[in-house]
Amino acid sequence: MRLPRTDHTRRPWRIHEIAGDFTVEDVWALPTPGGPDDLPELVRQMAEGIRDGVNGDSPLSRLLFAVRWKLGALLGLDKPATGIGTRTASLRERLPADLRDGPRGPDLGTSPFTSLYETGEEWAAEMANKTVHAVLHVGWVADGSGGAGGYRGQLAVLVKPNGLLGSLYMLAIKPLRYVGVYPALMRTIGRTWQANAAGRSTH
Repeated sequence: MRLPRTDHTRRPWRIHEIAGDFTVEDVWALPTPGGPDDLPELVRQMAEGIRDGVNGDSPLSRLLFAVRWKLGALLGLDKPATGIGTRTASLRERLPADLRDGPRGPDLGTSPFTSLYETGEEWAAEMANKTVHAVLHVGWVADGSGGAGGYRGQLAVLVKPNGLLGSLYMLAIKPLRYVGVYPALMRTIGRTWQANAAGRSTH
């Protein structure tokens, strides 16, 4: 379920201290019901998906990502010179001491993303290319249902477009994200979470 931006901005996330000049682009409630201490399991699942390149379970989603990577190669959107440490500085440089010295989060392999920090309530990773500097933020929140466990994940995407090109790019892909990418991604996250939960319950 897509959420209003205030569901992210009103919470006391540490990311607000670091990415105040980024725009909250999307916020989603994740289909990952669990207990109060289950964020590490969700972070592990998300990291595996990022490392393995899992972008959703629909043909449309896979097609959109294939087109995106092909377009990126043709236009040079993802060259090393456009990424973290070259075109733009890493947000690691903005971390307060306690986050900088604390757990960084999982290794995301050869994916475009790099973990920034992980706490008991949130995890953040960043990426940059020719169009944007983006942050993937995953938090763990009380779901308000009063049901078993009573918690779930919450996903937010924060972006800082790179000039006019970045703003036009974000505008162009917006309908594609909502039609093809996010719905498939939510189904994949939910199905994997349930499968992992079933596996944990048998041990």
